[in-house]
Amino acid sequence: MTRLALLLSALALGLAACGPQPATMPATPTVPPEYQARVDTGPNGEPINIAAVRAAYLTERNKRQRVAYNGSEGAGTIVVDPYARVLYHVMGNGEAMRYGVAVGRIGKGYNGTATIRRKQAWPSWRPTDNMIRTEPELYGRFAGGLSGGIDNPLGSRALYLYEGGRDTYYRIHGTMDPSSVGKATSAGCIRLFNQDIMDLFAETPMGTTVRVRSQAESLRMEGPMIETPEGYVMPANEQAPAAVAAAPADVASAGGVPVVTVNGQPLVESAVPAY
Repeated sequence: MTRLALLLSALALGLAACGPQPATMPATPTVPPEYQARVDTGPNGEPINIAAVRAAYLTERNKRQRVAYNGSEGAGTIVVDPYARVLYHVMGNGEAMRYGVAVGRIGKGYNGTATIRRKQAWPSWRPTDNMIRTEPELYGRFAGGLSGGIDNPLGSRALYLYEGGRDTYYRIHGTMDPSSVGKATSAGCIRLFNQDIMDLFAETPMGTTVRVRSQAESLRMEGPMIETPEGYVMPANEQAPAAVAAAPADVASAGGVPVVTVNGQPLVESAVPAY
């Protein structure tokens, strides 16, 4: 009986191996499931391979995670903090899903409450007239626009913020440079890993409220931040609590915004004017 059972098992395995198998992307060790490689449908219906996010980029503040949230915003609201370089999707009950983001100069040029009035998969992109005028050597060649795809700086998805029917030109979008997430970048608004913006995009209906914090709000809600040698920001009390405690601290002002300093060095980046 045992020999017969073994023969039947072998036959079953052989038949299964000959049958059609679902296409899968090879898993990357040490990378969480949500950041594994994906195959997406491009703007013209073509398949686009999205690579797994390298484990080195998934720092504690960069990778998405469920965290306690003490803000006053209601469930479903998106809260962007360009100074702490995080985005919260409020879940209610004192919790939110937190994502790490990269922040370009335009990402600090707006704060307030807006509404998502447009969503686009594999969006096209055109720099603003002001960007072309002030930096023609960088943006002039894109004056005619750039169609969506793997070479587009907006990445796989984009959410467009409007205030009172007016386009704020503020975007929450993906990126084709995952190494930039968590850092300050030269251009753009708010960038997430492509996997993160794809999932956030699917969970975010039109009309969703988005709150973009000012520097003063960030300081009040997140506390002072310092930048690490790698270019990320971390709460000052987590990065070097002994050094911060031992050093004299005072409060200066940058454009009317309080900035905590230690030994004369700001713990929060100074205000960046609107682009």
